[in-house]
Amino acid sequence: MTLRYIALLIAGLSVLTCKTWAVVDVNMEDRVDVSLKGQAEISCIYTLKEPAKMIVWFTKSAGRDQSRRRIYYYDDQNEIIDEGSEYAGRINFTHSYEPQNARGSALLIINNVQLSDQKEFICSVHDVLADIGEGHTRLQIFNSPSLPVIEGIHTGISVTEEEPLKVAHCKVDDGYPRPTITWYRDRFPLQQSDEVKISESETTKANGLLTVESDLYIKAQKSDEDAFFYCEVKYFVPGGARMTESKNISITVHYPTTEVTVHVYPPDRLIKEGDTVEIRCEGNGNPQPVFTFTHKEIELDNADNEMVLLENVMRSASGMYVCQSLDFDTGFDTEASVNITVHYLDQIVVTPEETVLNQGEDLTLTCNALSSLPTLTAWYKDGMRLVERHVLELHNASYDTAGLYMCEVTVPSLPELREQKSVQISVRGKPKITEEIAVGPVNKADRSVNLTCYAEGYPFPTITWTLSDQRTGQPVPVPEAENQKTDTGILSMISVRATSELTAKCSAANELGTEDVSRKIEAFARVATTTTQATSTKGTGLTAPPKQTRSGSGVVIAVIIICLLLIAILGSVLYFLYKKGKLPCGRSGKQDFTKEKTSKDDIVMEMKSGDMRCLQAEEAAAMNPSLFRTHGGGQRIREVLRRKCFSPSLELEVECKFALFSSGV
Repeated sequence: MTLRYIALLIAGLSVLTCKTWAVVDVNMEDRVDVSLKGQAEISCIYTLKEPAKMIVWFTKSAGRDQSRRRIYYYDDQNEIIDEGSEYAGRINFTHSYEPQNARGSALLIINNVQLSDQKEFICSVHDVLADIGEGHTRLQIFNSPSLPVIEGIHTGISVTEEEPLKVAHCKVDDGYPRPTITWYRDRFPLQQSDEVKISESETTKANGLLTVESDLYIKAQKSDEDAFFYCEVKYFVPGGARMTESKNISITVHYPTTEVTVHVYPPDRLIKEGDTVEIRCEGNGNPQPVFTFTHKEIELDNADNEMVLLENVMRSASGMYVCQSLDFDTGFDTEASVNITVHYLDQIVVTPEETVLNQGEDLTLTCNALSSLPTLTAWYKDGMRLVERHVLELHNASYDTAGLYMCEVTVPSLPELREQKSVQISVRGKPKITEEIAVGPVNKADRSVNLTCYAEGYPFPTITWTLSDQRTGQPVPVPEAENQKTDTGILSMISVRATSELTAKCSAANELGTEDVSRKIEAFARVATTTTQATSTKGTGLTAPPKQTRSGSGVVIAVIIICLLLIAILGSVLYFLYKKGKLPCGRSGKQDFTKEKTSKDDIVMEMKSGDMRCLQAEEAAAMNPSLFRTHGGGQRIREVLRRKCFSPSLELEVECKFALFSSGV
């Protein structure tokens, strides 16, 4: 019996010894990282002199249940994926063997990785002697969370609170493994302390992903008003870690008002009557306290807490404005004040206001306006500045003295303040017609012409017109006159139509005397020969002539002499060019005198027509050279050409043609 036990013991030791030398060596990674819904590859490397007889894959969950569950079986004849396994349809397997290295490789591929796949995977390798080698790998699943969402507390926190108050909330969703949240103030991380409290919570969703939330509590200081806060989320990914930040937020900090300032809008400018003024009161606390405004110790009803609006201010609004604040939280009472001056310029007072002088008299005008600022006074007449002072002295009054005088008072430091007032000065005297009767251009529509006459005097004279025929001396009916009163006289105008030469007489009369002037008016047949484009002025009103000076007639004579000199110079230049051959006489090329002749009467009729042009006259003369050989015909055509063509160059050309045709060329 004893021998038999000894034999069995020896046999058992032999078997154990053989198996120890034949153990399969299996190598696997400790952990394989993979993203959620990604593809995981778990490798199993073994060392044997020949390919493995059988390879079996198992899983083992963490926790109390340590039992294995087979998910895959492989041998040289079969490949089995357990149908009841959660990996059915999601796993693939490859196997290879290297004889030269006596090494084999088994690769398990898991597709569409789920959070439930985070387990321990066991690779069991069997050789032909039924020896077994095993390796273990832990599969770690990762999922990047959403961007962090931060929300601030909008109600604000007070610096007077003794305990930290919640100022912000940060939340991040769908992270795995659990992401971490760190709070920052102006790029500096915040840690738990007496001034800072951080509270976090974690929630596992139905899909296994995690939601992490964090609340920040601080004991606020006034400097926190300008600070910004944000949360940073750190999370892991396969092979490393990443970080993302939320947006920045600021918090509302409440602190008491200790100082008040007053501002006036618009700033840095003088205030005048009629302006709109805004007085604004501002404290250095937050929120702004309740303000009250007083003016001359009277509380203003139109104040809107920190602002009072003064519209269309008057000088009575000047004075001291006091702004007073009361902070109900702390009981602090502060005030500030500002002084406002409303500037003004009263209406002008001119003495005397209306004055009638006799010729030769003197007059002193005074102009005054009350203002809160220094003023500048000036006198004007006809837009021209006379003097810059309050007093205007007029000596030896004449008709030139009469007119409308204007006093202007301005404030140099406040240009918007400006007042003006005019005074009419009249000079008594008999009528004086300052210039001859003026004849306007011919109105082609009704063949009429305007006659105007201007007379000075005070009392204002009455102007009457008379018309008479120069040949018969008989009176001609006078149309209704249009009269216009000016500062110093009367301007009168009539519109006449004459078929013969007239004499027009303008008479001006007042209680002090009379004066008249006459002028001969040519018949319209002669007036119409001018080339001036006349337009109707009937019913358009009158325009007073400019004031005439005593040297006006001399200026007119000088202008006429200058014009005559210019015409003479231009004629000399053109004649010089003609003599040098640079100005052609008549048409270029040969003239065709074989055309059908035109009768002398036809030419005369064309010359009488008001629409005959210079070119038509030249052609008529070219076709009828015989007319130019007679004194009468040539003289008449030359007269027509001279009347129709006012250009000196055309007149010289007509003279040239007249000479050629008269000589029979």
